[in-house]
Amino acid sequence: MSIPIDPPAQPPAAASSDKEQRMWAMIAHLSAIPSFFSIIGHLIGPLIVWLAKRDGNPFVDDQAKEALNFQISVTIYAIIPAILMLVIIGFPLLFALSVFQIVCVIIAGIKASDGVAFRYPLNLRLIK
Repeated sequence: MSIPIDPPAQPPAAASSDKEQRMWAMIAHLSAIPSFFSIIGHLIGPLIVWLAKRDGNPFVDDQAKEALNFQISVTIYAIIPAILMLVIIGFPLLFALSVFQIVCVIIAGIKASDGVAFRYPLNLRLIK
């Protein structure tokens, strides 16, 4: 007669590592919001997280690249409304782009904190 042996419980370090990866992925997305008020500040936060945490953290690497690519894409897309500000239509277009950017970043942060890889719409994937 053999006694059934339960498999060992998952070590807490692995769970905290997963939780830490989700936190850093969320920070990569949300770091664009506080620096939203400068010309290139929205690029700096995701770039710092990506450069600091990309090695050994595949989820953070993926989400930080996604966040950085989205911020680069938004910067490129903002050139057209900036030029169109000369004929007034650029102001509402730039406002709409800003609202779109903030909403997408918040949704991405929430998804990343849940451990779900988020893909931004209209994202140019320049950094692979």
